[in-house]
Amino acid sequence: MNYLDRNEFNFEPSAKVIEAIRNFDPATLCFYTRIYDEGKKSIVSVRLSEIYGVPEPQVLLGYGGEDILKNAVHYYLMEGSNKTILIPEFSWWYYNRIAGECGGETYMYPLYEQEDTFAYNVDEVIEYTNRIHPRMLLLASPNNPTGNSLTSEEIGRIMENIPDDTMVLIDEAYASFITSDTDYIAPLVNKYSNLIISRTLSKFYGLPGLRIGFGFMGAGHDNFLSYANKYLGYNRFSEAVALAALESDDHYRKVADQMEWDRQLFKQELAGLPGFKVYKSVANFILIKYPVEIKERLQQAMKEQDYKIKFMGDKGLESCLRITLGRPEQIQIVVDTIKRVALS
Repeated sequence: MNYLDRNEFNFEPSAKVIEAIRNFDPATLCFYTRIYDEGKKSIVSVRLSEIYGVPEPQVLLGYGGEDILKNAVHYYLMEGSNKTILIPEFSWWYYNRIAGECGGETYMYPLYEQEDTFAYNVDEVIEYTNRIHPRMLLLASPNNPTGNSLTSEEIGRIMENIPDDTMVLIDEAYASFITSDTDYIAPLVNKYSNLIISRTLSKFYGLPGLRIGFGFMGAGHDNFLSYANKYLGYNRFSEAVALAALESDDHYRKVADQMEWDRQLFKQELAGLPGFKVYKSVANFILIKYPVEIKERLQQAMKEQDYKIKFMGDKGLESCLRITLGRPEQIQIVVDTIKRVALS
């Protein structure tokens, strides 16, 4: 089966990752890490601190980005009487679920379709946040499934113009696919104590099965850090592989750059078909509007090819497909199958 429905990684891991796996000493698993004796949570958080220029105590680690999101939402919505959270209208269903798990009340702010993309209205996000005054504001950049993102300037403008007691959680799981710029993270985290930026090794680094997420937050949240951190350390095998992945940016950047071929093929081959619209994406997936009347035939054709793509069911996106960007031969088959069904 070719899985192009959950934004996983259809390429090869880096040579350093493979080497780390092959050379890992199983005896290491017989002992806890001792780095917590130094007041640090992990060898991975130490390395992330060095890479991103954020103090180690403000580096977050979790069981995937999912864990960081859940810990933050659960903690801050349960901390006081304000249990409201603002999330994007078209976004990952998981945001709404984890808010509901702790009795949170979800409000949505809109994303707007603009020609071949979706976009945040930053002024409107600011207005919604000041009017509703939620405990948390969630931003996704790039956003899943629409594929649009925020600039660092837009993030700064939002932070500067909303209440200081609203925690802002930015899900940047897909942030590395178009740009390698991370210089904005430390200044933002240093300036705004109410900011959390969440990232992961699952997407750009192609290791969703490793379940390692990381992030950064403003200072002054010792109680949350105590809630989220693992006293006895983290999975030592995962740590070794994670360090190798973080030293493999060149390999994964080449993979990310190859995905532009996928984007261009979708645009060239499908954008001109009746009822189709290919949206701009800065992530490892692409959103495509299609004639929903061909849905059943397209589902059957994909099944016959042994491929899975995402047929969206979200309100307002029912006539859209979300397709993970994979290897050229995979994407060629997907495009050819869609064209055959659409033109038959």
